[in-house]
Amino acid sequence: MKVSFCLDAIYNGTELSAAIKRAAALGCRAAEFWGWPGKDIDGAAAAAKENGVEIAAFCTGNSDLTDPVKRSEYLAGLRETVSVARKLDCKIIMTQVGPELPGVSRAAQADSIVKGLKQCAPVLEGEGLTLAVEPLNTAYDHKGYYLSSSDECAEIITAVGSGNVKMLFDIYHQQITEGDVTNRLLKYLNLIGHIHCAGHPGRHEPENGELNYGYILAAVQKAGYKGFAGFEFFPAGDADAAIRGILKTYQRA
Repeated sequence: MKVSFCLDAIYNGTELSAAIKRAAALGCRAAEFWGWPGKDIDGAAAAAKENGVEIAAFCTGNSDLTDPVKRSEYLAGLRETVSVARKLDCKIIMTQVGPELPGVSRAAQADSIVKGLKQCAPVLEGEGLTLAVEPLNTAYDHKGYYLSSSDECAEIITAVGSGNVKMLFDIYHQQITEGDVTNRLLKYLNLIGHIHCAGHPGRHEPENGELNYGYILAAVQKAGYKGFAGFEFFPAGDADAAIRGILKTYQRA
């Protein structure tokens, strides 16, 4: 298992290349961020290379898969995102699926998501990229979003049937939505392409809350997970101190 840090959350408001340099000075070896539009990608790529930081993941340009009318727009955004991934030498693209559409059955929306992801698969396979589909909690942070359940996400990923389309299991979100996170992680481990971590309640440092991350991450690592544990949290205390603590606890030589 590898450790990554979401710089947009931890260093909120800091320009990406500056955030990469700041994290690297603390010993960070991998970083991620949210959306790429409006960011200096060339500068970020240079900063990552110069400071020995792998870009672990970032988000697609568009995120609406529930509405088939918007599918071509999503696919165009994915192709643009692929070109950004090449510049950053990044292998994981994170995606959301869009809002729940009023007056449209969930079955129809799930079908639209599956069909859209199936169209994405050849693009991803040709580039050697993984698209990580993220369920989010709809209780606090993402009201109106379609996909909140890891169970439903697993059904979608299985229906797509591509090893390049996987689940992003965000432990913070799934603790709110479902709980039983360790068992769910282990159940769906072969479908998971990326993991996110934050404390709950509050979405602060991982040790700040009810989740025992030492236990959870040891369990998935023992089960054979070799992907990233991405720490995506808003520091309640000093951001640099939080990164140092996580590296000391979780990063292995």
